[in-house]
Amino acid sequence: MKYLNLKNKLLTSFVVASFGFFGIAQANDDVYGPFPVTLKGYSGECTNTVSYSGQIARHAQHDSLKAASTKGSYDDMNAYYIGADGDQALLAPSSKDGFPIKQTLVNEISSGKNLSGKTYKGTISAWPNNMTASEVIDFWMMKAAENPKDVSVGMNYQQLLSKFIMGAVFYNQAVDNYLDEKMRADTKPNDKPYKDGACYTGKEHSWDEAFGYWGAAAHSLLLSAEENYNVAKRKDLAAADYNGDGVVDLKSEYVFAHAYYASSFDKGGKTTYMADITRAFLDGRKLITAANGEKIPFGSPQARLKEHVNTISTNWEKVIAESVFKYAGSTYKSLVALEDVSNDDLSKEFSNYMKYWGELKGFSMALQVGKNNIGETETQLNRMIGFGPMLMDETQIVGIDVNGNYVMDKVYSMHEAKLHMLKIQKLMIDKFGIKAKSNDMLADMADLASKLGSSESAEND
Repeated sequence: MKYLNLKNKLLTSFVVASFGFFGIAQANDDVYGPFPVTLKGYSGECTNTVSYSGQIARHAQHDSLKAASTKGSYDDMNAYYIGADGDQALLAPSSKDGFPIKQTLVNEISSGKNLSGKTYKGTISAWPNNMTASEVIDFWMMKAAENPKDVSVGMNYQQLLSKFIMGAVFYNQAVDNYLDEKMRADTKPNDKPYKDGACYTGKEHSWDEAFGYWGAAAHSLLLSAEENYNVAKRKDLAAADYNGDGVVDLKSEYVFAHAYYASSFDKGGKTTYMADITRAFLDGRKLITAANGEKIPFGSPQARLKEHVNTISTNWEKVIAESVFKYAGSTYKSLVALEDVSNDDLSKEFSNYMKYWGELKGFSMALQVGKNNIGETETQLNRMIGFGPMLMDETQIVGIDVNGNYVMDKVYSMHEAKLHMLKIQKLMIDKFGIKAKSNDMLADMADLASKLGSSESAEND
């Protein structure tokens, strides 16, 4: 046994020295990397072409911005959004007892990165005044600096910022840029370097960057859904620490963003989003590597690559739709609870309601910035969710004036707001075919609809 352990350690040392794969200890067909150099004419020292540390840095900036959003400083939040020079502290993910994280600074992951330059460029119909995505995020950061959880209008800016940024940056960049435009034959071709001096081809690096935005650990396919979930929750060092060095390397051993949400749904046993998406990423990368630095021709290889892209994009969209479904259910339950809540419990229950509505709104906006134009579904979502949650006096945000102040009005009743949440759940099933259906409250729909009768405003979808 001692001989076998020594042999394994020697093999590990050899692989690390040979491939330098983000500190990961051993090659495995189910691990994302290392992948060899295929670029023709390359003569440098690079032995592993996998590189997506810039995307991981942006995950860390998002997590840190989310943490900063409760502290009341616009400048601190904005520094993580637009990027900052120097040794910017990594607020999250951070080490905790039993789960030490290797990096403490953003620049230890990758320097010179930002979220602002990678944010979806279009206007957002889900928010007033025809703002762009970056303008919405900036507006929310300013409001969060004034009051992170504004009970007067029911806004939880931490949740709004986090869920929308994950969509407007990570999801949008992956499915509408790297796996779309950069997969075209004449863009970032596979027989040329991604940029001058790089050891990886245009297609290799484009694919890697999309994988980085997905947020899975390089070895996530070796873990169960529960283990991936626990890694994201910083609960399972053994599952996270693939190379066995005693710390978690954010570059390759952590689970971020939508990969975390996929694992949260999958652990219920009804779906396999995490495994399906991560497998498609891995198999697609193997296909690109197998082209051996040649152009990927139209026909079988290109068709198979497109199949992997479709698997990733379709299932990623479902993960976000599952999140909309889940938080529509949570918001519904809070609305029910608020109708009969005691004064002693009102503050706590309303705080929960603000959180759930913020998550619902952020995820619903994220769903609208992918590759697909979801058209009528977008309109229905925006009308049923609104610009702000319904308050106890049945008013909600209906606009923003020229001074940046919210305009409040009564649009429909509390009962109708509850029905909207259930209709959103049905919409996610009908339009996206979701299966996990966390917080499924549709059993209440018929009874609630019958109590409302034929109210016109209840059909505001």
